[in-house]
Amino acid sequence: MLRTLTLGTAFMLAVLFAPAAGLMPGTNALTESAQAGTIPTDELPTLAPLVEQVSPAVVNIATRGLVTVEQNPLLNDPFFKRFFGDNVPQQQRETASVGSGVIVDAVRGYIVTNSHVVANAKEIVITLTDRRRLPAEVVGSDPETDIAVLKVKPDNLTEVQYADSTALRVGDYVIALGNPFGLGQTVTSGIVSAVGRTGLGIESYEDFIQTDASINPGNSGGALVNLRGELVGINTAIIGPSGGNVGIGFAIPINMARKIMDQLIEHGQIERGRIGVQIQDLTPELAEAFGVEHDSGAVVSQVVPGSPAEEAGIKSGDVIIEMNNNPVMGSSDLRNKVGVLRVGDRVRVIVIREGQQQEIVMRVGSRNEPETAIANDDVPKLKGAVFGPVPNDHPLHGEQEGVAVLQVVPGSAAAKAGLTPGDIIVSINKKLVTSADEMMEEARRSNGAILLNVRRGNGALFVLIR
Repeated sequence: MLRTLTLGTAFMLAVLFAPAAGLMPGTNALTESAQAGTIPTDELPTLAPLVEQVSPAVVNIATRGLVTVEQNPLLNDPFFKRFFGDNVPQQQRETASVGSGVIVDAVRGYIVTNSHVVANAKEIVITLTDRRRLPAEVVGSDPETDIAVLKVKPDNLTEVQYADSTALRVGDYVIALGNPFGLGQTVTSGIVSAVGRTGLGIESYEDFIQTDASINPGNSGGALVNLRGELVGINTAIIGPSGGNVGIGFAIPINMARKIMDQLIEHGQIERGRIGVQIQDLTPELAEAFGVEHDSGAVVSQVVPGSPAEEAGIKSGDVIIEMNNNPVMGSSDLRNKVGVLRVGDRVRVIVIREGQQQEIVMRVGSRNEPETAIANDDVPKLKGAVFGPVPNDHPLHGEQEGVAVLQVVPGSAAAKAGLTPGDIIVSINKKLVTSADEMMEEARRSNGAILLNVRRGNGALFVLIR
């Protein structure tokens, strides 16, 4: 039967079997202490000093709030509306949430946590390790990355130091700290199992650190630190049956979290930009077709007219391999890199065009501009269709919200599914959509059939795409 070598065991073996100074060959501290009948406690491996250093910066977060309860569908029946009209009061219920947070600025009193921890919160109280309770307010929240920033009165607080999360490697030891349920500190240890995890469907922007250090319920928003006690990530999610931990936990890299945090502190919200390209992963087949020797990158499948990318000279078929001196691993990686930039930021990209590298500089544009989306290999069930805002000359413009089908390639998957130009997609998998990007994101998350609610002319229908 195999035995597991834990972090503590590894350290202990290193200490116990290393030759001790002043001892004869073949002896060590363990044999000498065994002869004396004692074990030298000062040489026992421990993470206690590190935990004591970081713990004061990890807090418990308790919230109370109100959410609107979904009404009974019968209240929308014309029979009931005859008696109640359209003024049926919305029912609300009180909610409570618990999680963790990390003090990142002791002077100004800023705490970073997960957005879902403070969602719908009307009252927030944090508890420090010394049992002090302080009221907190939300500075800003970004559900797309699941990052939120809180502020408390800066009264004798302790902050944690940052690490460079891009330097994190698979196999590095990490420690997860949380303060769940007001019970006090919890600490677990493990290693980095993977970096750059995407496509999980947890958040809109994903670049997770995966770890086997247990991230239990209530630890969301807590700290993931290295063995120097530096913050490498914000614990956010687990994959496990019934919410239990099975050694698959995820943390948001601190480099990504800091960019979001800085914008939230400065503006109270995130103003995301765009460069105006539709992209897909560089597969071995595409690399061969484009004459590219790289094994990673993002292929530009379309350039949006009038976008920053078009103005800078980006062309369809370009392969983006680098952005701002950082390699681009794929389409999700490029999307994440653009997603944390601010409108107006300068972007330098390296592209391969016809086998030659070129440097192109552009400025990040605003996402508020109408943007189209093309379904490619990333959403094969909708491939061949172009989606965008409802055109001004559409008969339902201003009457029906949704995403318009602008073009459909004959014989494509979208055409075979029954989509036609002029259709307005109201919802996808029963979730209302109002933009092409939002619709495509929902489509990417669907592992099975896609259910579209389509408005066509004066009627409406459901389209099921298997």
